[in-house]
Amino acid sequence: MKTHPILKSIIPIMEGIANTFGKNCEVALHDFSSPQYPIIAIVNGHVTGREVGSPLPETISKVLKSDNVENLINYKNKGKDGKILKSSALFIKDENGKPVGCLTINIDISEFIMVKNTLSEFCDVTDTNEEAREAYTGSVSEVLESIVNTTLENYGKPVNFMTKEEKVQVVKMLDAKGTFLIRGAIDYVAKILCVSRYTIYNYLDEIRVGDDFGKY
Repeated sequence: MKTHPILKSIIPIMEGIANTFGKNCEVALHDFSSPQYPIIAIVNGHVTGREVGSPLPETISKVLKSDNVENLINYKNKGKDGKILKSSALFIKDENGKPVGCLTINIDISEFIMVKNTLSEFCDVTDTNEEAREAYTGSVSEVLESIVNTTLENYGKPVNFMTKEEKVQVVKMLDAKGTFLIRGAIDYVAKILCVSRYTIYNYLDEIRVGDDFGKY
């Protein structure tokens, strides 16, 4: 199946966008005329590990199934290896307003998040003596997601920059909150920290053995 002329005209522009924002900016073009809406051109694919032929992300596929297909601009996203991404999806339409493709832009902002957290910590002052409180509402999965996200944000370092020891520390913080009493927590945390579920079990064993040792 031939590539739509509108999409062909965008391919030369992709290199310019990627070069403007640097090596941490991935630009990919999807063709909606083919099953799974594969990537037909990509620059800096190392950011997400995608390549020509990779399918459209589920987040964007959901928009296509809706009644109102509008661009997604500057939304927070995550790479498979824990990178924090600033993403946009621009839908390309023909003269009849029908979406024929999509241009996605993913910028790895992990390093900027680290700098932001460092500056935030440096500039932080205590205005009151009130104790911090965490409020979790919603379904069990939402509670789990909220606890994990809050813990990672407070830790202040993107997952893809964490050492093994730092991941153990995050697991220890989660364990102290009773996170692993929630059904499915092991698998969810393993996915977020980009390790296997068995690795999480090993971390917990290491933490609990260490805690028991400290009692004697």
